[in-house]
Amino acid sequence: MTRATVGVYGGSFDPPHMGHVLSVSWALSAAGLDEVWAVPTWQHVFDKAIQASFEQRVQMCELAFGQCRGASVLEIERELGGPSRSLDTLVALRRRHPSVQFRLIVGADILPSTDRWHRWDEIARQAPPLVIGREGYPHPAGCPISIPNVNSTEIRAALAQGQDVAGLVPDRVLDFIRAERLYRDPG
Repeated sequence: MTRATVGVYGGSFDPPHMGHVLSVSWALSAAGLDEVWAVPTWQHVFDKAIQASFEQRVQMCELAFGQCRGASVLEIERELGGPSRSLDTLVALRRRHPSVQFRLIVGADILPSTDRWHRWDEIARQAPPLVIGREGYPHPAGCPISIPNVNSTEIRAALAQGQDVAGLVPDRVLDFIRAERLYRDPG
């Protein structure tokens, strides 16, 4: 019996955008993963401001990744509580799924900051990183593509100013953002 290989893709997903969807799609179709589990952050460890609630981000992830066969959204970080640390999440996942081989999906843009991560070496041992290229960053070995440099911070700023972000965010997520009146300028 072969062990399933699951990619763990954590992030704020505030909101999830096409870079996230393209990363999941590539990981499932070309990187040898059986599944991808998207894991929205409960509380960002670096005190990054998160605007949408956890529940809203879970719903947006379900909408964004729902069309990717083999992708699902886990709420494990809500269960763990406190600041979200990748290592804690991976240890909890390994306890629950001892027969699964995990890979941590990360963009090339995070590689320069792994020294700020809690026990990065142990993370890499628990779930060897699957690094996806990102436009504007050095190209990682083993990944022949680069995902466009789309980021949630710029999307939130554009939405707050009433700008159109169609094409940067999945249509279903954009409909949800509009219905929930997320990321609007409070003034």
